[in-house]
Amino acid sequence: MNKVSDFLTYNLDTIGTIILIVSLFPIMKLMKELPPGNFRKWWGAMMALILLFIVGYIYYVQQHHYDSGFTQNTIVPYILFFGSIFVYFATTLSLWTTHDIKRIYTLEIENSIDPLMGIYNRRHLSRILDDEFSRAVRYSQEFSILMLDIDFFKKVNDNYGHDIGDMVLKNFGILLKELVRETDSVARYGGEEIMFVCPLTGGQHAVALAERLRQKIEACIMVPADVKKGIAEVRITVSIGISAYTPDISSVEDLIKRSDMALYRAKNEGRNCIFICDGTTPEIVLLEKV
Repeated sequence: MNKVSDFLTYNLDTIGTIILIVSLFPIMKLMKELPPGNFRKWWGAMMALILLFIVGYIYYVQQHHYDSGFTQNTIVPYILFFGSIFVYFATTLSLWTTHDIKRIYTLEIENSIDPLMGIYNRRHLSRILDDEFSRAVRYSQEFSILMLDIDFFKKVNDNYGHDIGDMVLKNFGILLKELVRETDSVARYGGEEIMFVCPLTGGQHAVALAERLRQKIEACIMVPADVKKGIAEVRITVSIGISAYTPDISSVEDLIKRSDMALYRAKNEGRNCIFICDGTTPEIVLLEKV
């Protein structure tokens, strides 16, 4: 224990110098990651300040060890002065960096979330589909998608106006976020069409999920009645088309096409029902009502 203590006592200055030099490498890496502009320049000034601090520190160490007539009052005030500037730079740049990260995060959210329904938008959905389809192909995993369409949504807009229609979509989005499983993703495909992306889910499990969704949506009041405004409560039902990945499906587009076929059939068969599309080839497709 004494040996360790002695080592630290006589070598603390050297260790401190090494730590200061090593601290330059994260900043150098950070500067390479930052786009050109004032932000990178400020971090460059921060790096220059650290270098100046290191030079002063090394000078202090040399004088302290090798000059018997050295007085600390000569250099210590300068080290403390530049050290205080360093602390100011560190805290200020950390704050700026946090604000920038927050701004980027906000932009990412805006670019991936549908502003009305609060679920993923079509752009983000495309990325999810590509990733999950590639994973299903690579590892031969089960993978299903559900395409939901609100039945007779045009009548809601015609009877109550687009404000109520938007309220229905907003509340529908809130309900979908409550119903989606942690492993799944839900996104607005377009208009009042919604897609559930279900990794590690085969056709039969997708059917069970779709039926649970259908029942929950049918039982929920999207907009409560308002006597003063003359609005009756608004409920909706959905038609659902399901397609499950099989080895013969060569692309995401083919998988979506099958779910579209199933959804189209569900709408033609009276709506508020589920069809699953499956088959051994794209030309031989079985459409089964659930």
